[in-house]
Amino acid sequence: MKRLNNYVNKNNKMLFIPFITVGDPNTETTIELALELQAMGAHALELGIPYSDPLADGPVIQRASIRSLDKGMTLAKAMKLVEVLRDRGLEIPVIIFTYYNLLLQLTEEKFVEYAKAYDIDGLLVPDLPFEESISLRDMCANNGIALISLVAPTTSATRLQEIGKASHGFLYCVSSLGVTGVRQDFHPDVYSFLHHVRKESSLPIAVGFGVSSAKQIIALQDHCDGFIVGSAIIKEVEQRLSLLEDEETRCQAVRDIRKVLEKNLDYNDEVLGNHEGTAQNTQTLPTRETS
Repeated sequence: MKRLNNYVNKNNKMLFIPFITVGDPNTETTIELALELQAMGAHALELGIPYSDPLADGPVIQRASIRSLDKGMTLAKAMKLVEVLRDRGLEIPVIIFTYYNLLLQLTEEKFVEYAKAYDIDGLLVPDLPFEESISLRDMCANNGIALISLVAPTTSATRLQEIGKASHGFLYCVSSLGVTGVRQDFHPDVYSFLHHVRKESSLPIAVGFGVSSAKQIIALQDHCDGFIVGSAIIKEVEQRLSLLEDEETRCQAVRDIRKVLEKNLDYNDEVLGNHEGTAQNTQTLPTRETS
């Protein structure tokens, strides 16, 4: 949790938290893409665990999960892969994004054991209600793991206050109702929602579900501390599956994904702001050109 607090904090101008599906289309792509995202300026990384019956995932991430499951990826294997990522140079915090059924099968105790052994910083369980998470939250907190909470525009004021007080790491703010997926614009009510979240929690707040463009990031910058990009990344992976499966073309394909992201998320460097403690984060997204 200490590393998560160091990298994900309000001293950064805008936090960049990418999401990728572990094992899509193979583990080596996961490793290389994670390292490329770190070099690009990511402050933390969400590793999505493939699941056959996702509650919150849109079609892009659903297809990624199917590809990963077909290769035999599991929660335990994904957690073990973090150890490999650390050995290969990943320094930023890693957050496991998994549905509770997978966690239940592994057991909460085993998850915590693996998280400590493999240097994992946080956990996010989108289908675990806050009221049912008390024991897991305590277990994680006692072992230095942040159980990150999601809040949505439909979260009541009372519940938002309770979640804000009990949460760790950062608050994941869902930008709109529905599942993940690229969207062109946010509903106007999202800004008043973020204002209410800010009042109820001292934690950094990051917005997810649909973030894919510089226009959206600029619109959010005065209302939150960061943004989460998932479907937009996985869509680029999906368009290069054959290249990513080929050892000879994989590295270039991963670099090409980064170039597309840099172009699509292109915004003034004053918005991003690298974290001073991030040894690997020596490159930033390009500044916006003026004519």
